[in-house]
Amino acid sequence: MNSHSGRGSAPWSRVWRGGAACALLALLTSGLFLLALKSGSIAVSWGELWRGLFVEYNPRVAAVYDLRFPRVVVALLAGAMLAASGLFLQAALRNPLADPGIIGIAGGAAFTAALVGAFFPMLYFSKPLFAFIGGILSFLLIYRLAWKGSLDPVRIILVGVAVSATCAGLSAALFGAGANPLISGLVQRSWGDVRQLSLYAATGILAALLLAPACNYLALEDRTARGLGINADLLRGVVSAVAVMLASAATAIIGVVGFLALIAPHMARRFVGSDHRILTPFCLLLGAFVLLAADTLGRLVAAPAEIPASVLMNVVGGPFFIILLQRGERIGRS
Repeated sequence: MNSHSGRGSAPWSRVWRGGAACALLALLTSGLFLLALKSGSIAVSWGELWRGLFVEYNPRVAAVYDLRFPRVVVALLAGAMLAASGLFLQAALRNPLADPGIIGIAGGAAFTAALVGAFFPMLYFSKPLFAFIGGILSFLLIYRLAWKGSLDPVRIILVGVAVSATCAGLSAALFGAGANPLISGLVQRSWGDVRQLSLYAATGILAALLLAPACNYLALEDRTARGLGINADLLRGVVSAVAVMLASAATAIIGVVGFLALIAPHMARRFVGSDHRILTPFCLLLGAFVLLAADTLGRLVAAPAEIPASVLMNVVGGPFFIILLQRGERIGRS
């Protein structure tokens, strides 16, 4: 069966391989979760952590619970959301270089969230919603400016970079030389941030998993998809909206993290192929793993100072992006 088809069942060998890959990655992510909880300036043993969480009060464990736990959970949720966003944008736009940070969606979302936080603090807990509105407006603007009878991948990138730079310039003008005091990455995340992000993460991730089989149709020519009874334009719009919502909500909480949404889908295809029924859950897990790994590494390599996860992602993602530009890979290639 064609791997792009959304009908029928995938060959059992592919299902088993994909399931095994997801199970292994989930196990690795769980191990990283435990390592991230234990690593940091407040040293606690495994036994001390267990007793402090479930048996008796321990002030050091309480500090870990209030400071480190939310940071780790936010990293997992935001990483999964950004990876799924990149995967869906690449499918909807048929552009292997699509990334909400590169094409300007994250910039628009971050700017809108910053405006709400600065001038309407009473709407603080609605920041992800307003970021989604900003992300959608940026996406529509980019789509409109890049459309010249068709969507050329390079044109989308160039327009997106221009929109992103404009949003960054507006932020600099409003908040001072390139500084946005309202978004500080993964540092000082709280349980309030977890609750705020969880609603959008649950909604967006569920939508992504439900839409995963249909995403296979987007690799077909629109004429072929219509022949199969698929409204390709409507499907592309819904998939794009889910992608923008995931990226915007994550950006509203942790700011712009470049290249994660580009790297994770490409890595995932290398491991499990291009069938979105398997690719989507694996990509979600991989995004969570990568962002938490970047944050944990940033906390450890320069302790007691920290290197933001966004900086590490830029260091890795920049060369990765250049390689993709040189190779001109096609989406769906496994």
